[in-house]
Amino acid sequence: MRLAVAEERWPIAGAFTISRGSKTEARVIVAEIAEGAAVGRGEAVPYARYDETVESVLAEIERARPAVEAGLDRAGLQTLLPPGAARNALDCALWDLDAKRSGQRAWTLAGLTRLDPVKTAYTLSLASAQAMGEAARAAAGRPLLKLKIGGPDDVDRVEAVRRAAPRTRLIVDANEALSFDALVRLAPEFARLAVMAIEQPLPAGADQALEGYDSPVLLCADESIHSRAELAGCARRYGCINIKLDKAGGLTEALALKADAMALGLKTMAGCMVATSLSMAPAMLIAQGAAFVDLDGPLLLARDRTPGLSFIGSMIEPYGPAVWG
Repeated sequence: MRLAVAEERWPIAGAFTISRGSKTEARVIVAEIAEGAAVGRGEAVPYARYDETVESVLAEIERARPAVEAGLDRAGLQTLLPPGAARNALDCALWDLDAKRSGQRAWTLAGLTRLDPVKTAYTLSLASAQAMGEAARAAAGRPLLKLKIGGPDDVDRVEAVRRAAPRTRLIVDANEALSFDALVRLAPEFARLAVMAIEQPLPAGADQALEGYDSPVLLCADESIHSRAELAGCARRYGCINIKLDKAGGLTEALALKADAMALGLKTMAGCMVATSLSMAPAMLIAQGAAFVDLDGPLLLARDRTPGLSFIGSMIEPYGPAVWG
């Protein structure tokens, strides 16, 4: 097999802002694994929150090159590399390659009978209450909005969005920005405003206070859950987990994580980093039957790759093998 890997930069439409900061471009890594005429591709996003850089992820993939080119399969990859962006790029490329070599779709290989369209959330970046209200008014026709929060005016922000989009379902995402006392104070206000879920309110590793807390709004883990290794702890603190391929280290682990979470009675969200359709396509398998879908990465970019996913409003349509899988 032959491995090629490269960094790509994709401009974001405006800026993407969360409690930790803002960015204007998505830097992704694309891995291609070829065998004969068949080529599999996978895209990953190095994430500084998890101590990843483009350079560190490229180096990690390069260290795996001899094993990959010697014929490494998906099972072997799980033990060769830890969860993270490097393993995700290679794992998704191997899924795509297996689909191309077998002439079957990736979802068939994953045990699914079909791939259904899904409705994705649309993310509103953290801004002033007025600015977020205006953004919500422009997106009021979308069925689900995810609001980035993380400041003293969070109730004002959610109230402004609710006024602008009275019939839209809402999720708020704190990205670890709240204290437990702030959560206890805010959760009833968010319940009053018909918020469906609060995503990652407390910092990962400091969320033990959630054990025994009866939140009036569903709590969803994000930064606290990467792979099955954290699942037992999260099950004691959250009612939902956000599964992202870059955290899990690829589709292989993400599918296993989803199955185990559902067996524990947890709801699931299919999430993403800001990236192109090549990142979203394998995550569509995780989105099947999920309580929430947040695969709006391409909608946040100034442009997407071609061919890419077909978005009809917030609906993501099934795709052909030219996109992935």
